[in-house]
Amino acid sequence: MEIQTIKKLEQEALKKSGTDFTRLGFALFFMIGVLTFSLLSNGGISNNMFLAVAALIGAYMAMNIGANDVANNVGPAVGSKALTMTTAIIIAAIFEASGAMIAGGEVVETIKKGIIDIAAFGGHADTFIWAMMAALLAAALWLNFATMMRAPVSTTHSIVGGVMGAGIAAAGFSIVNWATMGKIAASWVISPILGGAIAALFLYSIKKSIVFQEDKVAAAKKWVPLFVAIMSWAFVTYLTLKGLKKIWPHVVEVLNMIPLVSMEMTKKPTLMTALTLGFIISVIVYALVKNRINSKTTTLENSRASVNTMFTIPLIFSAALLSFAHGANDVANAVGPLAAIHDAIVSGGVSSKAAIPLWVMGVGAIGIAIGLALYGPKLIKTVGSEITELDQIRAFSIAMAASITVIIASQLGLPVSSTHIAIGGVFGVGFLREWLHVTDDKGNTVEEDQLIIKDEQENKEAYSAELKTLEEKSNKEKEDYTRIVELYKLIANEKRIIKSTKKNIKKSKKVEYVRRDAIKKIVAAWVITVPAAAVLSGILFFMIKGIMS
Repeated sequence: MEIQTIKKLEQEALKKSGTDFTRLGFALFFMIGVLTFSLLSNGGISNNMFLAVAALIGAYMAMNIGANDVANNVGPAVGSKALTMTTAIIIAAIFEASGAMIAGGEVVETIKKGIIDIAAFGGHADTFIWAMMAALLAAALWLNFATMMRAPVSTTHSIVGGVMGAGIAAAGFSIVNWATMGKIAASWVISPILGGAIAALFLYSIKKSIVFQEDKVAAAKKWVPLFVAIMSWAFVTYLTLKGLKKIWPHVVEVLNMIPLVSMEMTKKPTLMTALTLGFIISVIVYALVKNRINSKTTTLENSRASVNTMFTIPLIFSAALLSFAHGANDVANAVGPLAAIHDAIVSGGVSSKAAIPLWVMGVGAIGIAIGLALYGPKLIKTVGSEITELDQIRAFSIAMAASITVIIASQLGLPVSSTHIAIGGVFGVGFLREWLHVTDDKGNTVEEDQLIIKDEQENKEAYSAELKTLEEKSNKEKEDYTRIVELYKLIANEKRIIKSTKKNIKKSKKVEYVRRDAIKKIVAAWVITVPAAAVLSGILFFMIKGIMS
């Protein structure tokens, strides 16, 4: 038996090592392809070798974003079994790449979120290029390490830390905009709290309006279309604000050809425009979902599992839309510093903004998709099933939180991280489950205690009604007075039972639906992301400077 076990373990180890080697081979093939393409297509540019190396690092960064950050978009859908791992990866890869190529910004601020003052470089293009390369490589290495540790971290914070560390190494601490860094630190608290609160609120609303009802099918028929319509409103608004900046004028042209809506031509969508467009789409979605549910209710069982199935298709759409918006909005984390390096090499100077060549955007888009396909499953499993158990309703609540929190925060000027929002949503759902479900020392659940309270309350009301009838009776007999006294005793006894049961609930201990070790690991990774990337970036800057000087 022991020999068979050892052989089995050896076979599994060989299979795993073979799979890891294949993944590494595909990743290296992509990176070498980017390096070769950059050399061949930029042969007429001086320092083209340096640009090619930067493109190689950009490809590495893009793959790490795909491996780590995209899990937030599809993890809940996979964990709830609305999507299989393979289907989720295919959908996310297609929509991430589409978002980056179709709606990714034409111009990216090279110094992410204004965290350092580029004037401090004094126009020295070489120093600036070294700093951007160090920042890009440091952020990529940190993301790689976080993915290995199965810790979903913010790619934006990673690149921010990289830029800050390289900037300090190049020009000292005075180069950093510390007010901006303070806002970024605040986002470590703001993002997960907002995401968790909104996710928990939606989950509780769905439970209260549908799951806790005796006739779940009738409740679902009434409320599911509304919840899905709210989701579509939020997602269209989110996508319009965050994912359609580049192609907005073309979108307006199309919308103006539709009689239902007429919009003024603007460079980018306003909140009111996005809300209006979202509302129009949500009305259409409401009608479609209501019609579909009405046709299905005869085949639905009066159970939570049956209600869950109604949220499967909305979850699939949410995974696709979140991936599209993420590709459009966060591709800059992969290609922003690369675009800055390209601009500095071509122009010979340092600018606060840089146009992104199509090939650079392609590196980001394809790299994110490849990284997701090769190494994304680890983090998808962590987000989807290793923090708390998810079903379609819980995953739906997390998706709602992801879109609504970004909209609210962006309008209030609050710094938030999409990663922290999504993970905060998972935490919020898990902690709500703990709050709703407690057990006593004997293992009895709240549901059992609540049933006791419900039964005793019904008995008390029945006794009270009988007592009222007897007391109002004009011609009372001896038996009536005896029964009245008995009823007073019974009512008092029911009150004692109800009070005792309520006390029992308060003393009960909570079941831990959220893994505490996962919380500690993830929060620790969030806190050290910026300083870790900064320190690593500073070291890499001095190494690059020493080699190139």
